Amino acid sequence: MKELKQIEITQIGDIKIGNAQDMVSGTGCTVLIPPNGACCGIDIRGGGPASRETALLNPLAAADRIDAVLLSGGSAFGLDGAGGLMQYLEERNTGFDTGYGKVPLVCASCIFDFVVGLPKTRPGRKMVYEACLEAEKGHAVEGNVGAGTGATVGKYNGPSNMMKSGLGIYAVQVGELQVGAVAVVNALGDVYKVDSNHILAGMLNDDKETFADSQAAVIENNRPHCLFHPAGTTNTTIGAVVTNGNFNKIELTKIAGMAQNGLARTIRPVHTMADGDSIYALSVGEEKADINSTGTLAAYVMAKAINRAVTTADPAYGLKSAKSFKK
Repeated sequence: MKELKQIEITQIGDIKIGNAQDMVSGTGCTVLIPPNGACCGIDIRGGGPASRETALLNPLAAADRIDAVLLSGGSAFGLDGAGGLMQYLEERNTGFDTGYGKVPLVCASCIFDFVVGLPKTRPGRKMVYEACLEAEKGHAVEGNVGAGTGATVGKYNGPSNMMKSGLGIYAVQVGELQVGAVAVVNALGDVYKVDSNHILAGMLNDDKETFADSQAAVIENNRPHCLFHPAGTTNTTIGAVVTNGNFNKIELTKIAGMAQNGLARTIRPVHTMADGDSIYALSVGEEKADINSTGTLAAYVMAKAINRAVTTADPAYGLKSAKSFKK
């Protein structure tokens, strides 16, 4: 078996990743900017996604590349921030050439983070533009940053029992193939250590010291109209897989779907009607690679990034994080 070597995600096609946030308001945004654009696919599961321009990623759509991806807080209001990313790219003469000017092609997905901080403050064009400038520094950070600033998990019984989550990143190289993942974990369910029954963060019991088991609670509460439960539609795990493997939109759509297995291996329950789980897959290189190998790695790095999202998060907004239980 070839060695799995952990790498910095910014090594993959020199992709630029930047964050901006308002810590007081509890919201933020994360941008992924491939220097030469990227072929991209997406897989959306769950019942409540907030997304922009994802129709471009349909294999039947004409666009074969996009210029950037925005991951943001602010629910559907955060989608407006994509204008800041478009402004940044237009100033750098980047976009689809219409013959009358270049139009940057930007896809976006958002989480619902109004349950912490100040709900009326959302990431806008100015904040997203700041994230683009941050991306120029060439390094990526994790935890209570960017779109993960207001992220929480374990919300099935409402805000009083949830925990703080954040943004996580993980990337590997096998031979010449590189695959990495960025995950913003704002899940209804609990987050488990990958391929185990050990809960890292999730719904707490009223003692705030032990875990209540969201999966069991959902199964036991077998009632119609679950969207009117305290969990509401306030959840979503969003993220992106980046690879130097050379794939088309059809193949990347499949890789994004396989990356969703990383959610299934770490979040329980997941892909519910109260979640809007959306994963992008971007090809930023020319490496010849097998779709099955790449998709398998995509699931692996996504699972690890999800774990990183909760283990790097700090306690905030009166909420505990996984760090609160470390001895």
